[in-house]
Amino acid sequence: MKDAQPKAIYLKDYQPPEYLIDTVDLHFMLADEATLVKSRLQIRRNPLAPESNSLVLDGEQLKLLSLAIDGQDLAAEDYIVDSSALTIMSVPEKFLLEITTEIKPQDNTSLEGLYRSHTMYCTQCEAEGFRKITYYLDRPDVMARFTTTVEAQADKYPVLLSNGNPIDSGVLEGGRHWVKWEDPFPKPAYLFALVAGDLEKVEGTFTTMSGREVRIEVFVEDKDVEKCGHAIESLQRSMAWDEQVYGREYDLDIYMIVAVDDFNMGAMENKGLNIFNTSCVLASPETTTDASFQRVEGVVAHEYFHNWSGNRVTCRDWFQLSLKEGFTVFRDEEFSADVGSRTVKRVEGVSMLRTAQFAEDAGPMAHPVQPASYMEISNFYTLTIYEKGAEVVRMLQQLLGAEQFRQATDLYFERFDGQAVTCDDFVACMEDISGRDLTQFKYWYTQAGTPVVNVVGEYSETDNTYRLRFEQYCPPSPGQAEKEAYMIPIKVSLFGEAGAMRLQCQGMTADTETDDNTEMVLEITARQQEFVFEQVMELPVPSLLRGFSAPVKLHYPYTAEQRLFLMSRDNDGFNRWDACQQLCVEILQSQVLAVQTAQSPELDQRLVHAFDGLLMDESLDPAMVALMLQLPSQAYLSELSEQIDVFAIDTARRFTQTSVARQLKERLLAVYERLSSDESYLPNAEQIGQRSLRNMCLSYLVSLEEEQAISLAEGQLSCANNMTDEFAALLAMAHSQDDKFRSRKTQALNSFYEKWSHEPLVVNLWLQAQATDPSAECFENISRLMESAVFDINNPNKVRALIGAFANQNAMNFHKTDGSGHQFLGNIVTQLDGSNPMIAARLVTPLTRWEKYTEDTATSMRGVLQGIQKQPGLSKDLYEIVFKSLKMD
Repeated sequence: MKDAQPKAIYLKDYQPPEYLIDTVDLHFMLADEATLVKSRLQIRRNPLAPESNSLVLDGEQLKLLSLAIDGQDLAAEDYIVDSSALTIMSVPEKFLLEITTEIKPQDNTSLEGLYRSHTMYCTQCEAEGFRKITYYLDRPDVMARFTTTVEAQADKYPVLLSNGNPIDSGVLEGGRHWVKWEDPFPKPAYLFALVAGDLEKVEGTFTTMSGREVRIEVFVEDKDVEKCGHAIESLQRSMAWDEQVYGREYDLDIYMIVAVDDFNMGAMENKGLNIFNTSCVLASPETTTDASFQRVEGVVAHEYFHNWSGNRVTCRDWFQLSLKEGFTVFRDEEFSADVGSRTVKRVEGVSMLRTAQFAEDAGPMAHPVQPASYMEISNFYTLTIYEKGAEVVRMLQQLLGAEQFRQATDLYFERFDGQAVTCDDFVACMEDISGRDLTQFKYWYTQAGTPVVNVVGEYSETDNTYRLRFEQYCPPSPGQAEKEAYMIPIKVSLFGEAGAMRLQCQGMTADTETDDNTEMVLEITARQQEFVFEQVMELPVPSLLRGFSAPVKLHYPYTAEQRLFLMSRDNDGFNRWDACQQLCVEILQSQVLAVQTAQSPELDQRLVHAFDGLLMDESLDPAMVALMLQLPSQAYLSELSEQIDVFAIDTARRFTQTSVARQLKERLLAVYERLSSDESYLPNAEQIGQRSLRNMCLSYLVSLEEEQAISLAEGQLSCANNMTDEFAALLAMAHSQDDKFRSRKTQALNSFYEKWSHEPLVVNLWLQAQATDPSAECFENISRLMESAVFDINNPNKVRALIGAFANQNAMNFHKTDGSGHQFLGNIVTQLDGSNPMIAARLVTPLTRWEKYTEDTATSMRGVLQGIQKQPGLSKDLYEIVFKSLKMD
């Protein structure tokens, strides 16, 4: 460690701050060699905290130039400065503290605090970046009103931005100028933002429900001006949706977004001045895929919704991070479902949850939605906090119903406006409105791991009853060997030959939100529980966990015929997809076993017939057909495996894909041709669905490595009028493994780069295509790309596109038997840790679940982690993950 072994911080040790800050007046003097930061803090003792005479302020990588209390300079013996804090020995009850610090943003490669991205100054202060700007009580429960003056050279930095509304500006000698900003709402330091640069502004407006006109301003580099329209339209839709669904109106005169190329995260909800990774705000048909169009809309919505669920009401401490993130993810997912396809959105969200978050729950870094401890808070910006946190909120909505849930959120916003609160405060609002005791439900916040629910059904012809017996348990996780029973909402229907049955369950009434009483939410609260349905006149097929009503692993002994029945008859879109997905899983798992036992895998013809039926039925939503045709991923099959055999899983998937493609070749070609279109591009649900199914057909056809399919891909690559089709064709070409097509594959990659080398985000797609190439030459190509001018290890987007995609999405090459892929990642992680610890810590994740792999692979992965652990000066970020992965905590 740079100083010493980091210590864990515990939720149980929380104490309110000894001092509060009422107002903050900041003055930044930006300059190329060094930046001066002058802060004036109105501070008072907190009456709710134990008395203390000394004041401790957080600060890192700062040069202290001056320090004064109430206008009097402090002597050297009055304070102590170390690498992480400024301690003033004695302070009065209430005082003005003036601090001048010097910082060097141009040398700040961590991209936290104030730093340079090319020619632009920008900030990232969540979670603890503000302490790299000036000394401060850098914790979310210290909320103050900020006034910020930014001063810089006018010719180099004509745009000067900060939080709130601009209230003054002026010109200085020497070609400098300044702008003063005022944020009227109290906020914690993590929401502070500053941007200075030579940027173009793209404008829009929004009229709120009370009739106020809000200016929308998006700041980008000159070359990106034409790529802002989708973000502005997404923001306008988000603002209208939040008014309609939650009654929340925007509260400032201006809403600003800035696109930044060097950014560790996706975006940041700083009050009134959102800073976005370029990948999450810029969009045009020529350069942006459908998935990225949807991502831009979702991220814009997410950051806007934070204005209330995160800014106006924020978290008391970082253990409550999901209070704002889980709730806001739920809100942005509901928005995306309302403006697009609800079923498709749900399928996409659950796919990520099952693949990545469930793996996180079962790994060495498993933690509750409300963690009990952490060493480095940056490591807890996880899928558990975000996606599982959103599922917890979704369950609350299920349990309360839409009307009471809305009333509870109204109460939450009204009761805690301007405050920093806890997850318990959020749940208390749900209890107060519904009158329910949700004590047991809160185990979802405090227990780690994914609950497993086993279900069996029993039908009695004698009395026409159908019994569903549920049993729940949750496997041990780090620090939690035993788990209490959860409150789990399981939404169910029963299906017979005539369709969904009317439900009569002993002691319950059917869901009043369904007019035909065919759906019901069962609340599983005991470890074992039984529900009896009456007047069931035939053996039913149960549709369980409809809409994925709880983040659990549910097991019911479905037969293949029952899954096929649900695929065609279930009126819950998610469960139709899931029936198909689980049928594929069972078939693929049997093929994995065949490969492992040196037998020839065989394809279940029922799957071929089911896929054929999906392709033939033109009445179905093409987007859903594409999702149902998509085989379970290598990552999902790995998550389901007791021991991960990378080779066997890859062999089984490729066998299934090529076998289906061979048998359904003519059908796939016919659908591909039927969905060809020369319409002008629109990122709407109809066109996105058509493109997704067409490109799914192409991927199956190209897997055959035949001339006809390769020619189709080449033709699509050269003639596509949008990046979705162009990149799908490139990916198909780039992943060809047949030597006879190698020169055409190389030509496709070279031509794509020559066409788009001036577009950084498109170049990232090009890097990703090569990083995920299953061919043997992939590793050599990655090494070559890293040495080229196109790659910049200090740019997180480039690192994620090349290194992250290789380690996370190219299992066969990453887990090469000689261990070279593991060692390659270890070397990159060690190198990055010295410059950007946050990215290094996130990049190491693929190595952390070494225990799940076959012996030789596990030994190699563990050895690389041990090598990283021995490196001197590890950051807290990397230290925590490596040591927990090696079970040395």
